[in-house]
Amino acid sequence: MDFINTNLPYLLAGISVGGQYALIAIGYTMVYGILRLINFAHGDVFMCAGLIMIYAVTWMPLYAAIPFTLLMTVLIGFLIERVAYKPLRTAPRMSVMISAIGVSYLLQNVALYITGGLAKMYPTIPWISNTVTIGTATTKVVTIITPILTLLLVIALVTFIQKTKIGMAMRAVSKDFETSQLMGIKINNVISATFIIGSFLAAVGSMLYFTNYAAVIPTSGAMPGLKAFVAAVFGGIGSIPGAVIGAFIIGICENIIKGLGWTTFSDAFTFALLIIILIVKPTGLFGEKANEKV
Repeated sequence: MDFINTNLPYLLAGISVGGQYALIAIGYTMVYGILRLINFAHGDVFMCAGLIMIYAVTWMPLYAAIPFTLLMTVLIGFLIERVAYKPLRTAPRMSVMISAIGVSYLLQNVALYITGGLAKMYPTIPWISNTVTIGTATTKVVTIITPILTLLLVIALVTFIQKTKIGMAMRAVSKDFETSQLMGIKINNVISATFIIGSFLAAVGSMLYFTNYAAVIPTSGAMPGLKAFVAAVFGGIGSIPGAVIGAFIIGICENIIKGLGWTTFSDAFTFALLIIILIVKPTGLFGEKANEKV
């Protein structure tokens, strides 16, 4: 009990940051599930959402800036897919991966040009920025809201994939890309929908994340993006529940390590965990074993 009371602030922070990683990790896992592509630019889309919000509030009220940020982030995700990935559908997988890395650096350099490399302060979102006391911990409302909102969005997403026509198409494409095409499924629409959903969730994640870590720089998306990718691999890349569980585990462990006074090793732990998982269970916790066709 004393351990919980002492570490409660870190435990709450871990659950909160785990939820934020989960919202980014879903984007990685969905794109991989359909295209077998790691979208390395996804963390930078998350960073762009933060910058869009910062600049949007300078010329419009906050209640308009939030939907505007969501819309613009979705547009960026859609354009990335159409411009950088769609022309490479039949290209070798390595070409698509190099394109993804190129998009990542392009977004970072555009952000560097716009901001001049200076840290920009994220606007205060009313209510979720308020301070609240839970037991021995004093934290922000966003810490409580994040896991609840994350779970609601995941339930909505899973329902969407299970119950809608486009969701059914997504499942078919993830199982067999070529056969789905032959069956008349509009592949481009399915892939665009995947990028739109992933970018929307990354934008929501950015609002929650930057409420806690208010400074936004051009490389702000790199570490959260990498950790979300590790979470997706840890849970079993291609599995949405796996990505969410993996993200929460990483977020909690990372913050408990900080609570124990080993802050220097919190990032190293995440990547050490990735190596261990790849050695012990290469498909991740919930990953499906690939069946090779002979």
